[in-house]
Amino acid sequence: MMMMMMMMVLLLVSQHALGGVVEVTVGSQSVLLPCRYSGVIPEEPVVTWTNGDVGPACVHLRREQDDLRTQLERYRGRTRMAPRALDSGDFSLTLSDPQPPDQGTYTCSLSDGRGHCTLRVSQLRVRDDQVEVKTVEGADSVVLPCRMPPDLPGDSRVEWTRSEPEPLLVHTLQNTSQPGTRQDDLYCSRTHMEQDLLRTGDLSLTLRFPTSRDRGRYVCTVYRGEDILRRAVVLQHDTEPFPLQAKVLVVLLVLLLAALFASGGLFYYFRHYLLSGYTVKVDAGAESVLLPCKSRVRLPEDAKVDWRTSTNRKVHVYLQGCDRSEEQHQAYRDRTRINQDPLKTRDLSLTLQRPLDVDRDTYTCIVCSREGHILLKKDVKLRVRVQQVEVEPGVESVLLPCRTREDLDGDVRVEWRDRFNWTVHVHQNGSDQSEDQHWLYRTRTKMDANLLRTGDLSLTLSWPTDGDSNTYTCTVSKGDGDVLMQKQVKLQVTVCQVEVEEGEESVLLPFRTTPDLPGDATVVWGRFDPEPKMIVHMYYSRSDQPDDQDEYFSTRTKMADDLLTSRDLSLTLRRPTVRDSGRYESCVESGQIWRKKTVLLKVKGTVLVQDQLEDIRTRSGSVDPTPLMAEEADRHIDPY
Repeated sequence: MMMMMMMMVLLLVSQHALGGVVEVTVGSQSVLLPCRYSGVIPEEPVVTWTNGDVGPACVHLRREQDDLRTQLERYRGRTRMAPRALDSGDFSLTLSDPQPPDQGTYTCSLSDGRGHCTLRVSQLRVRDDQVEVKTVEGADSVVLPCRMPPDLPGDSRVEWTRSEPEPLLVHTLQNTSQPGTRQDDLYCSRTHMEQDLLRTGDLSLTLRFPTSRDRGRYVCTVYRGEDILRRAVVLQHDTEPFPLQAKVLVVLLVLLLAALFASGGLFYYFRHYLLSGYTVKVDAGAESVLLPCKSRVRLPEDAKVDWRTSTNRKVHVYLQGCDRSEEQHQAYRDRTRINQDPLKTRDLSLTLQRPLDVDRDTYTCIVCSREGHILLKKDVKLRVRVQQVEVEPGVESVLLPCRTREDLDGDVRVEWRDRFNWTVHVHQNGSDQSEDQHWLYRTRTKMDANLLRTGDLSLTLSWPTDGDSNTYTCTVSKGDGDVLMQKQVKLQVTVCQVEVEEGEESVLLPFRTTPDLPGDATVVWGRFDPEPKMIVHMYYSRSDQPDDQDEYFSTRTKMADDLLTSRDLSLTLRRPTVRDSGRYESCVESGQIWRKKTVLLKVKGTVLVQDQLEDIRTRSGSVDPTPLMAEEADRHIDPY
């Protein structure tokens, strides 16, 4: 009886499968083909997506997990369904990078191994008519054009979004937007659409006061019943709206003012605030930096002052006579300050404490009236300079400098971290705290034992390789967590390059590391460029593993017999030829010890012709070493 009921449900759904048109433009990151099912899910459900225009072959198939063995080649790596689709009944399919050949009739079907039903049929159209619109700095407005078929139904939902560089909701048609949707603050009071647009089909959007932050890819989407129609517009912004003649006149005017006021402070004021006032430079770790913004007109006392980043993060908010720290992004908490009575003094400048390289951005000061009208808007570019240390590969150690003149007592914590926020080194309570280190840096770092007395907080990193190229931050804080100072150093370890003449007996690919490698360590040398990828040499269980080696390198490689003791993981390659040129990577791993080294090998000789390259691929079998390396060494993944 249960089986009969299930078959009746599937048959009923098949007869009432809904269909619609889904439009997308070339250049979109992805398109969603909707399919929702609210009925009874069978015990062993199978959801299948097919494209009827290319035959019955599979576009995507989901059992308990994805089963893509029969998937068409052109869809490989481009389709996905929600992880819990079979539990939620949302069988919608996301297709990335849609192109005109993807057009067709897509069918979503549900089966229990006995019965079969069609849940949804969607007609996918991929349009290649993306429009480009240009605007200039200082323009009052710009129109983003969008035309759809006229006489759209009254319940049609219209949305303007910006998909690049980050997704934002720009404008929604009143009375038809979904509950909970909210226009992004960046576009508040700056967008407008014409009346009676559903009848005329003119869904163009007017954007007021466009700036460089508004550049990007905009999408107009109409949800017309079961149809989803889209048009794309790319907005380009020119920050230099003046013609060449005007630029020449401005330069002459500046030179004239320089000659007249070179002996006084007026020229400095003019140059700083009018010519370079939009760009501020500071050293990483400085105590603070000032982002200038002043108004020439009187501002109402109930106006809102809003400082934001280019990604729309709230840096500082001032309203009704006080700062609104609860609205700040957490990255700027306790780090910003604005002058007292900024609306009265018209000085809206922002002080940012302890600027680091991650603070490099374009900051915008926006002043809005109580009604939401923009009264003032100014961009300030912040450029943070980071001290750089460059070192050649193969050195035993490198020093990341950091000194302070502060008087440091015993109740301080000195912590070095990399750009991934991984702990590199910690010194607290008069000693190093190695248990807090990330395993990538364990046994490889050292600091001055008397650093609190000398003020030398520099870090020594032993046996650096190109995998250690990173930005490192030294933070000094009190026991209560208050930050006293920060300093950044950018380390660049150049990639090792080896050159040899074809015909030489052998060539050495060097790799030396710390002497703490246990007996169960695995060492893998691989060639990753040019194709095909190959395993050059494999070492584990205290011996070489020639069976895991690519045949092309068989009998041609050698490593030291006592490599785990001597810490010399260098590889000797015999009889090098031009075809051996490429990028070689060595990984060593055991538990929480991981090392990596890249070597670029160039063998000088006769240039290979295509037939020789094909011969290499044929004899090597074009084996991808990645699965084997993962199987033998558990993980050989570059964490950077």
